[in-house]
Amino acid sequence: MKYSKLAKIYEKLESNGSSLKKTEILANFLKDKNAEVLDKLILLAMGRPFPEWSELDLGIAAQLMIEAISKVSGISKKKLNNYWREQGDLGLVAEKVLQNKTQRTLFSRSLNIEEVHRNFQKIAVTEGLNSQSRKIAYISELLANAEPYEAKYLVRTILQTLRIGVGSGVVRDAIVQAFDVEKDLVERAHEVSNDFSKVAVIAKEKGNEGLKKVKMELFKPVRSMDAQKVRDVEEGFKRVQNKDGFLVVEHKLDGMRCQIHKNKDKIRIFTRRLENVTKQFPEITNFIRDHVSAEKCIIDSELTAYDPQTGNNLPFQELSKRIKRKYDIELIVKAIPVFINAFDLLFLNGKNLITKPYKKRWNELNEIVEEKEKEFVLVTHLETDKPENVKKFYKRSLELKNEGIMFKNLDAEYKPGSRVGHMVKLKPIMETLDLIIVEAEWGEGKRSNWLSSFKLACQNETGTPVTIGKMATGLTEEQFSEITEKLKPLILEESGRTVKLKPQIVLEVAYEEIQRSPTYESRFALRFPRLVQFRDDLSPEEIDDIKKVKNLYDAQKQHRSMGVKKRI
Repeated sequence: MKYSKLAKIYEKLESNGSSLKKTEILANFLKDKNAEVLDKLILLAMGRPFPEWSELDLGIAAQLMIEAISKVSGISKKKLNNYWREQGDLGLVAEKVLQNKTQRTLFSRSLNIEEVHRNFQKIAVTEGLNSQSRKIAYISELLANAEPYEAKYLVRTILQTLRIGVGSGVVRDAIVQAFDVEKDLVERAHEVSNDFSKVAVIAKEKGNEGLKKVKMELFKPVRSMDAQKVRDVEEGFKRVQNKDGFLVVEHKLDGMRCQIHKNKDKIRIFTRRLENVTKQFPEITNFIRDHVSAEKCIIDSELTAYDPQTGNNLPFQELSKRIKRKYDIELIVKAIPVFINAFDLLFLNGKNLITKPYKKRWNELNEIVEEKEKEFVLVTHLETDKPENVKKFYKRSLELKNEGIMFKNLDAEYKPGSRVGHMVKLKPIMETLDLIIVEAEWGEGKRSNWLSSFKLACQNETGTPVTIGKMATGLTEEQFSEITEKLKPLILEESGRTVKLKPQIVLEVAYEEIQRSPTYESRFALRFPRLVQFRDDLSPEEIDDIKKVKNLYDAQKQHRSMGVKKRI
């Protein structure tokens, strides 16, 4: 199939703001496609070359893309950077300069979807000596054979900034319309596979019956089930107690969400962002072999760091130093040791457990784990129907320097990626927000080499980042330096001291209050936002949404009307 057909669909999707219209356009495009190309089209429609669970990553920064465009167009990198500052979109730059090319090569040909996908795979697996020049060659091959409007979308896809407004909701609904299947079954199949490309093919070829049979697979991680916030113990009871009045409470730890996959001696550890961090935590692999008796399983857990001198647990910010570490692993293992706190079992010896009640999953987990302190333990856990017991449990958790407690419904299933109310959390402070940086400014004076003012965004109903405030104070020199190094490769456009960024770095942000404001796209503003920590464990898709912001704003107003001073 020619890539030009997909590019024309991109143009239609980009020009239509309505989610319903986008769904109709995409559904009509997909319905007659065969399975061999359908899976690739689904991924490309979402602006991603590979499924979410895949470890493949293109890893192309803007300046590398400029080199490729320069090679194909013959225009200098300096001039391309100037065009980029004017346009703010390297896709538009590629379209512009390729329109002005005096000639296409004699051997140029029409691009097809398979070729595009093949080159994406080559880019992702290319490593070692001269890897950058080889990646540029693969990109250049695509651009040399692309029409200008095709080049625009190729560049955007490679940089993962497609900007056509197609998120998971549109793709889900398009699959439903295109293949006349049930929405709930598509949703469930995606929850257990984390792969809309696979779901689409099954929907087309096997319909509803096929979707019902989709199961979790080892080493293809799924999204973690997320928790909503409650204000007190009484609300926690109201939200999750079962018909007999019972619920479960567990310590909420300040660690890294960790999904463990085991098949005999093959073990993989994934973060909540679905990143494979097995190499960074070699001791955890040994702990799993030593303390988990099941041959095949998927365990949900929290990885916690501790001080080797005192044995006290360390905050996530210390643990995060290990997540990105690629060298001298042995040294950091000794400096920042970790252990597993397991709390859920999603898969056991070929059986999918996520539809089973939590009590059954917990009991099965107990059966396969042999606990050992500071290696592999089950999270502290209490089943009760008495609020006074929970209040004591909560107090004890805080005394141990934990974040708070989790409430869980004993009878509920596991819902990957959902905040469905089966699990809620109680923390002693106003809920912080997980936000993404979309813009920054170079500092002045001694901060001139640092990005030192950061525009923050939550996401709207369609998953698009919308600005909500600017954070400029409260960081140490070390943090300014760290965040600048993280952001430099993500610069998309520079105008004076201001830079626009690829939205990728997630921060946990505290603030004094939320205000209504016409200044920002969200129509809200954070008063005195400040950095709590980098959230390397969260993906850009997991930042908080405008609905949560509004709920916090409404709760804030309610407290004021009751004469309660809010502490954040």
